[in-house]
Amino acid sequence: MIDVKFLRENPEVVKENIRKKFQDDKLPLVDEVIDYDKKARQAQQQADELRANRKKISKQIGALMGQGKKEEAEALKEQVNKDAEKLAELEQLEGQMQEEVRKRMMIIPNIIDPQVPIGKDDSENVEVEKFGEPVVPDFEIPYHAEIMEALNGLDLDGARKVAGNGFYYLLGDIARLHSSIISYARDFMINKGFTYCIPPFMIRGDIASGVMSFAEMDAMMYKIEGEDLYLIGTSEHSMIGRFIDTILQENELPQTLTSYSPCFRKEKGAHGIEERGVYRIHQFEKQEMIVVCKPEESKEWFDKMWQYTVELFRSLDIPVRTLECCSGDLADLKVRSIDVEAWSPRQQKYFEVGSCSNLGDAQARRLKIRVNGEKGKYLPHTLNNTVVAPPRMLIAFLENNLNADGSVNIPKALQPYMGGLEVMKP
Repeated sequence: MIDVKFLRENPEVVKENIRKKFQDDKLPLVDEVIDYDKKARQAQQQADELRANRKKISKQIGALMGQGKKEEAEALKEQVNKDAEKLAELEQLEGQMQEEVRKRMMIIPNIIDPQVPIGKDDSENVEVEKFGEPVVPDFEIPYHAEIMEALNGLDLDGARKVAGNGFYYLLGDIARLHSSIISYARDFMINKGFTYCIPPFMIRGDIASGVMSFAEMDAMMYKIEGEDLYLIGTSEHSMIGRFIDTILQENELPQTLTSYSPCFRKEKGAHGIEERGVYRIHQFEKQEMIVVCKPEESKEWFDKMWQYTVELFRSLDIPVRTLECCSGDLADLKVRSIDVEAWSPRQQKYFEVGSCSNLGDAQARRLKIRVNGEKGKYLPHTLNNTVVAPPRMLIAFLENNLNADGSVNIPKALQPYMGGLEVMKP
């Protein structure tokens, strides 16, 4: 959410940003905000004048009563009562106008970074860099579910009976591999100086609406029936929510946290939810990282964060590339986003395994997160990035470490987490 003062002073900038995101239906919102904001400020000004006048008259009434001028004092009291009624009307009007402003500001997209390429959707995202040499072996690579099943590591039919499509049982070495990757990612981030955290796996509605758009909430989150609670779709929401209504001291920045959590997503409107495999699912686990920092440091942290994910994947012998997300592919709160994609030898193409996002001060403004600095209070910037998210990541791991006989190599970095196991065999 952008600053209403910025919108008031730069309406054409905000409109042009909306056009860059191909959301022209939101253009009228800018003028509506300006109109409602003007009415709210006028009501506030009139209310302030009445409050000041009430104080003045109250003193006059006291003086008149002291002088025994009861009739004159009663006349002024009558004026105070009339002003009180008018004040109540103005306060109600101000609240109504501010609510109209807030509703519109919540859906006007954040101002994107100048580096963001302009494009309508993810098909126009721009490749930035490749890391590692993509290899296609001289033997046929089975579908990832078949690799897992050959290792007695996946039961989709059993999960479908228990929970329906989009769920899974992981077993044996595959289940251990899944947990090992999470543990390795946890330690990897701790060694980068991040504080490890296990957050709540449910959040209240005010946290959810503070960290994402209403459209994202509807498409992603499962709501607990009869309660103001949602299952998290990513731990970043719970982690940023921790700072709601908080005033941080400047010397406490940056806040660098890495978190483990299960994640739950509707995948509303998603294609392929019924495909046999674990690419698009309703439940998964993830190691995440978030940073709360000074505005002038967010660009530096953004680059560090996606580089950490690249480094982790390369340590597991998985080639990756980075994509700069175009304007039309950015969620409304995001200033900039880079996707990390892993190489799939079977498909001979890259697929998304993580996303790094800079949200500027949008989440901080919604959640009222402030910093007490030398020059006064200001809003920090918030960033988030996927460290690793199995079981989708297992697809890239298995395909890139598969041998012709169906065995799977365990990279040295992961062997201590697998009890020293070097190879998984069918």
